[in-house]
Amino acid sequence: MEHGNHVQTARDLLDESDREFAAGDHLQASEKLWGAASHAVMAVAVHRDWPCRSHRALSNVVARLEQETGDDRLTGGFGIAEKFHRNFYHDEMQDYELRSDRPTVHRFVDRMLALAESGAA
Repeated sequence: MEHGNHVQTARDLLDESDREFAAGDHLQASEKLWGAASHAVMAVAVHRDWPCRSHRALSNVVARLEQETGDDRLTGGFGIAEKFHRNFYHDEMQDYELRSDRPTVHRFVDRMLALAESGAA
C-alpha cells in the first residue's frame, strides 16, 4: 500500500470508529481506532522507507519518531491505541476509559498524519 493510501485509510478508519462508538458497538469501534493508529504509523514509515510489516516494527517506528521529534507523547498515544486493539478481543475497557482514551488516540493519529504529510519530524 502506498503512503497516500495509508493516510486515507487512517482517516477513514478514524471516522468509522467514531460512528461505531456513537452506535454503541465498542468492539468494532475499538478495532477501527487501532486500525487508524496503525495505518497512520505506516504512512510515516512508508514515506521514510522504514520497515512496518509487523506490530513490533510499528512500535519501533513510533519509538524512533519520538526520539527524533522529542515528542514524548507518541509512545503513550500508541500504547493507548494498543489498548483499544486488545479491547476488540477481550472487551476489557470500562466506559470511562473508552470516553477518556479516545481523544488521546485521535491526537496520536493527527500527529502521525501531520508527520506523514510533511515528511519531516
